[in-house]
Amino acid sequence: MSTFPPPPPAAARSPLTRVRLDDLAPFDGASTPAYARAVHAVAASLTRHGAAAVELPAADAAVVRCALESARGFFRVRPGLYVYRAGRALDDGELSPACMADAFRCLGKAARAALCAIARNLRLRSDAFSHLLDDNPLPLDEVSASELMVSFSHGHPQSSQAPMVGLRSSMAEVDRGFVTLVASDHPGIEVCNPNGHWYPADAGSSPDVLLLLTGRALSHVTAGLQLNSQYRITNNGNRASLMFRLMPRANAILDCSPISAAGHCIPQIHRPISASQFMDDLRAEENVYHHLEAPPESQGNFVNEPSLRSVLSDPLSGAFLEDAMVLSCGHSFGGLMLKKVLEMARCSICNGEVDEASLFPNLALRAVATVVKMEDDRRLFHNAALRKRRKEVTEHMDAQRRNGSSKDSIELGLDAESPRAFKGVQYPFVAGERVVIMGNKRTPDKFVGKEAVVTSQCLNGWYLVKAVDSGESIRLQYRSLRKAGELKVQALLQSRQ
Repeated sequence: MSTFPPPPPAAARSPLTRVRLDDLAPFDGASTPAYARAVHAVAASLTRHGAAAVELPAADAAVVRCALESARGFFRVRPGLYVYRAGRALDDGELSPACMADAFRCLGKAARAALCAIARNLRLRSDAFSHLLDDNPLPLDEVSASELMVSFSHGHPQSSQAPMVGLRSSMAEVDRGFVTLVASDHPGIEVCNPNGHWYPADAGSSPDVLLLLTGRALSHVTAGLQLNSQYRITNNGNRASLMFRLMPRANAILDCSPISAAGHCIPQIHRPISASQFMDDLRAEENVYHHLEAPPESQGNFVNEPSLRSVLSDPLSGAFLEDAMVLSCGHSFGGLMLKKVLEMARCSICNGEVDEASLFPNLALRAVATVVKMEDDRRLFHNAALRKRRKEVTEHMDAQRRNGSSKDSIELGLDAESPRAFKGVQYPFVAGERVVIMGNKRTPDKFVGKEAVVTSQCLNGWYLVKAVDSGESIRLQYRSLRKAGELKVQALLQSRQ
C-alpha cells in the first residue's frame, strides 16, 4: 500500500512554477522555444522565490519513489540518516538502502541539467561549470564528490529523541555545493525568499517533483550573481527524503573566469580558491554555527573571507607567493596565476588592463609567504619523525594480533572503548576528546602523528578534528584516530622491553 500522501488543497500548494526535466535537459542542435522557456522559468523562480521545482519524467520518478520506499524500510525501527557516494565501497558490516545507485544517477542527471540552465541564463556556455564536476561516469576506484543523503524522520514534536546528526531542524541552512535537489514523500522544507519571507516550498509536491536549491559554491563561481538558497527543515510528520548535493571535485579551482570573460567585474572576496580549501573553510564556519545553535538569518548569503593559507598561495599550483608581483590596479599575483594574468593582459579580479612593464615586486607579501612556508616546512620535518614512530607502533600491534595474545591487547589499551574492538561501533569518541591522528594512505602527511581535539561528530563514523599545534581542521573516519592515552601506554611498554 502506498505511503505517499494525497495532493493538498490549492491553498497549500507551493508558489514555485514546475519545469519539466525533459524541457530543461541540454541537447545537441538548435535551441527550441520549450528549452528557452524552461531556462527562463527556472531563473525567474530562483530570483523571486529562492528555489525552483523540476518535474521528473515517469521512468526517473519511479526510481525516486522506489528509493523513498527503501528509506522508509531501512529506517523502520528508528529515524536515521545515510549518506551515499558513488564509487565508495561499504565498510565491514555496513548496510545501505536499496536503489541508491539508480537514484544517484537520476538525481545527478537532473542536477547537472539544472546547473547548465543556470549557466545559460547568465549568458554563459551551458557547460561553463562542467569542468569543476566529477567525470561522468566516474573512473574506476574513484569516489564521487557529490553525495545523496537519505533520511527518515517520525517528526513527533514531543519526542525526547535527540535530533539526527546532519539534520538541524528549524535552523536556516545554506548548502556548500552548486545545486541541491530534494525529493520527499511528505512536505517538510521551508525556503526564504529574497524578501525574507519563509514559505513551504514543497507543499503540494510529490516524489515526482524535485525542489531545486542553489549553494555557496555556485554563488562563488558566479561572483554572487546567483544568490544562495536559504532553507530549513520542519519535521511535521513521517517523512522520507532524498537530498542530492552536486559538489565540485576536491582538486578543482573555484574561480570566476567564465563570469569575468562575460565582462563582469569580480570582487576580491571571490578570488580563486581550491574546492578542498573552500569546503574546509565552510565546514569550520558551520561548526561554529552549530555550537551557537542558531545562526542569524541575515548571514544566509554570507561568503566566508579567504583563509591566510589561500591568500599566501597561488590558487593554481598551491605554491607560496614568494615571487608575488603587484599590478598597476593594486592586486597581487604570483606563480602560475601571474603567468595566466600576463597572458590575458587583464586582472582576473577587477578586469583591469595589465601592462607587464608596470609590474613591481610585492616585498611585504613575499616576506610573509616565506615565513609561513618555513613554518610549514618545520612542521613537515617534525611529522616525519612522528610517522616513523606511528609505523613502529602499528607494526608492533600487528605482531601482537598475529600472535593472538589477548593479554597484550588489553595492556595496549584495546578495551571495549577502542574503535577496533567492535566493528559495529562507529562513534567511539566524543567532542573535546584528545586523539592522535594515525591516518591512512589518503591522509595528508602533515596531519599524520599529530595530536588533535575532536570538535564535532559527522556522519557514518566520521569526525572533524583540529590539530593542537597548527589549529588546522581535517575530517577523518574513526579508524584513522586513536585515543591519546593508548599510544602513551604503548610507548611505555616498548620502553620497558
